Amino acid sequence: MIQSMTGYGKAETILPSGKITVEIKSLNGKNADISVKTQLLPKDKEIEVRQMIAQRLQRGNIDFFITYEPNAAESAKEINADLVLAYYRQIMSINERIENEFPGTGNADAAHILGSIVRFPDIMDQSRKADVVNDENWDQVRGCIEAALDRICEYREAEGKSLYADVTAKVRNILDFIPEIEALEGERTAAIKERIISKMAEIEAQTDHDRLEQEMIYYIEKLDINEEKVRLRQHCRYFMETIENDPYPGKKLGFIAQEMGREINTTGSKANHSGIQKIVVRMKDELEKIKEQSLNIL
Repeated sequence: MIQSMTGYGKAETILPSGKITVEIKSLNGKNADISVKTQLLPKDKEIEVRQMIAQRLQRGNIDFFITYEPNAAESAKEINADLVLAYYRQIMSINERIENEFPGTGNADAAHILGSIVRFPDIMDQSRKADVVNDENWDQVRGCIEAALDRICEYREAEGKSLYADVTAKVRNILDFIPEIEALEGERTAAIKERIISKMAEIEAQTDHDRLEQEMIYYIEKLDINEEKVRLRQHCRYFMETIENDPYPGKKLGFIAQEMGREINTTGSKANHSGIQKIVVRMKDELEKIKEQSLNIL
């Protein structure tokens, strides 16, 4: 069964220090355009993750996220004590100079100073976050990534069922329009003959009956659409075979739809009949929807 390129997958795992959440989002794209939006992954692990994603998802504009939520005990250890002390020493040194130069004004409260320092943006130690994912817990994190990939693949498969039902129904509609065209071809031929004879009568031309018949046959043959109908049926059958048997048929379906469009357009240009042209318009409408949907098929 085909898959959509649109999908979303999420998985979580609990480490001793906190919770890891993996999210993967994908939209349609010509190739595998993978964006890893996290600073938690070491570079060597990022390469492995990209390979995992490319192998499982094949194509699409793919965004990969890892977020980390430390537990309470871990959060309490995130103050950079060395930096606090450094700031404190500087402030107390400045306070001492103020007191020396302006006696009685350098009356600083230590608790107040510390309370202000811990609000500085660089006091919370972020250096540890680079070590959240490491060799010791990599198997667990990797399993979480695989679980998220499983979820997004399930999502894509569910979307693929809807795409399959919609696209194949429209191909069948195009095939059903062909007999409707064939039902009008006899009327079309008679109308062309009548129009030619009427024009000849208007100009009061003296004609050779046999020569006139030959010219009409030649003209009608130029407007013949049998080859277009045959090729259109073949393209529709090839489309159905491809969507049934190819595991990743999206690109190929787009090429087949282009060929279907050529035959439909040629039929319309040769139609010379309002009824057939109306059917061609309906065919084009179905084909445009097929092309649009095929862009999202993996």
